[in-house]
Amino acid sequence: MTAQPSDTALAPAPRRPIRDLPDELISQIAAGEVVERPASAVRELVDNALDAGATQITVRLLAGGVRLIAVEDDGSGIPQDELPVALRRHATSKITNLHDLESVATMGFRGEALAAIASVSEMALLSRTAQQASAFLLDARSGELRPAARSRGTTVEVKELFFSTPARRKFLKTDATELAHCIEAVRRHALARPDVGFAIWHEGKLVEQWRATLAPAATADEGKRQQALQQRLSDVLGEDFIRDSVPVHLRLGAVTVTGRAGLPDAARSRADQQFCYVNGRFVRDKVLTHAARSAYEDVLHGHKQPVYALYVQIDPQRVDVNVHPTKIEVRFRDSREVHQAVRHAVENALAAPRAQALAAAASTSVAPAAPPVGDADKNQAQPSYWQAQAAIKFEERAGHKVSDLQALWGTSTAAPPPGMPATTAMAPVAPGTPTAPSFSPASAAPLAAVDMATAHVEDGHTWPLGRALAQVHGVYILAESAQGLVVVDMHAAHERIVYERLKAQVDQGARIASQPLLIPATFAATPEEVATAEAHADTLALLGLEVVPFSPRTLAVRAVPTTLAQGNPVELARSVLAELATHDASTVVQRAQSEILATMACHGAVRANRRLTLDEMNALLRQMEVTDRSDQCNHGRPTWRQLSMKELDALFLRGR
Repeated sequence: MTAQPSDTALAPAPRRPIRDLPDELISQIAAGEVVERPASAVRELVDNALDAGATQITVRLLAGGVRLIAVEDDGSGIPQDELPVALRRHATSKITNLHDLESVATMGFRGEALAAIASVSEMALLSRTAQQASAFLLDARSGELRPAARSRGTTVEVKELFFSTPARRKFLKTDATELAHCIEAVRRHALARPDVGFAIWHEGKLVEQWRATLAPAATADEGKRQQALQQRLSDVLGEDFIRDSVPVHLRLGAVTVTGRAGLPDAARSRADQQFCYVNGRFVRDKVLTHAARSAYEDVLHGHKQPVYALYVQIDPQRVDVNVHPTKIEVRFRDSREVHQAVRHAVENALAAPRAQALAAAASTSVAPAAPPVGDADKNQAQPSYWQAQAAIKFEERAGHKVSDLQALWGTSTAAPPPGMPATTAMAPVAPGTPTAPSFSPASAAPLAAVDMATAHVEDGHTWPLGRALAQVHGVYILAESAQGLVVVDMHAAHERIVYERLKAQVDQGARIASQPLLIPATFAATPEEVATAEAHADTLALLGLEVVPFSPRTLAVRAVPTTLAQGNPVELARSVLAELATHDASTVVQRAQSEILATMACHGAVRANRRLTLDEMNALLRQMEVTDRSDQCNHGRPTWRQLSMKELDALFLRGR
């Protein structure tokens, strides 16, 4: 006999009537969205303090903010008769109509934070305006209002957070973790407001303090504001952030982007130092994050995360901040406009090679007196280790000049070495040929020849990457700069130079110059490669490639980019077809094009174990100094490193 299910399981649940929820339950539901943890309450209370015009905000915590959160400010204060109203749901002084909501210029506007926090804690509100003779203290639980002592401003005390919702309290982490989140919440505010001082106390001890770096009277001065913001970034994120970052400033249409972008070398394994602000409000927005990441696309290695602090100023009517209860998400009216502004701002900031900064530092350094040669130098004062060397003036150095270097090698400059074509850039040297430079005008140089024999160094000018000395194992170039020793990865450096030139040609709207092959290069192709070549013939032509079907299973390469004429046409065609198969017309064209150009540049760059003359090495260094983003190759690897004289002296224990 089959068992029958119980009548209780089949019986429908009794219908409940639709009714209004109690105000306290409504506030507790809202608290679940607004107050996730103590840091959420800290964020909301600091928002209110900033909207009140505070210049000094102090946050006091106990047990990571669970037992006590007290936020004190010196703002305008709340009048006595408005204190009870402030704790009601949807009561606010920030907006009064729909027009105000569509152009919010304050940190808070929803009017539900205080009511939500009060519903899950023991809250007290103490405030005084400049017009009142004394302050007044309001107990949120009992509603009692009585006089109290306080200077102008407001203090909000939140005790025993989530005491009325024990289930929520179980989800909190340790006190140390909750404290770290509270500090991070205040830190985000501090990065946007250099005109406000912040202090954080925990268990009676001062854990963080950031003094105001901008006087209220100077807030209208853009120059002073940027200087104060840089000082605040240094105070909060450390001096290393300023040293390893570059300033960002761009105005594109209705969007202004400022701040600082970290150098690729300063990238981290976690995205814990990425700060984006819209009209002074810290936000997490996919548009801004993607735009910043796109700017680092071809200068970061692997899955490293960039560091930056970006501030976007835009008309409040062009951005909707009423998207999420915590106000941490926004929606732009024209997201494409904002994306382009942020991406171009960061790209432009990262474009300038750091070698130019080295040149500026070298030109301002003071030249120490040259020490005498011999045992007498023991009695001479040595130059300070932290003092940069003088700019190298090659025409004034003792001994052989650059134009006479052939005397050091014992070679003649009458003709180029055997196997060195007079007009081919980066041409290989025949086996057995000495690598000493030949400074004859007929000698070759990479991409653009530099005549070292007639190169004059003007007063006060020096080459940022210095003078090439030698090549190590056909991979690295050693150069002597004004500050020490420079080591260059020649393949990575040349790859970046070729890549930037290819991008410039495409950006100008012109097709990349191509060179027809005297004998087309054919290769066996897969059906996918044949289909890709036929479907993307126009894209291939734009990139300077002509790849056509020779038979159902064979492709022929008839033309290659002029810059890559010396490369392997079959290998190049296969790589580009593979990229095109992955990035078809439905994907982002610019990204696909950049990856294709990067592939072409990689194949066209000088390879390892290629022996170069000093002429060619110096020409490569000169091109690096004027090429955008030449500090990293297309894959994000560094192209050069420098060892200063101080670091070299430390290696050999000099001065100890």
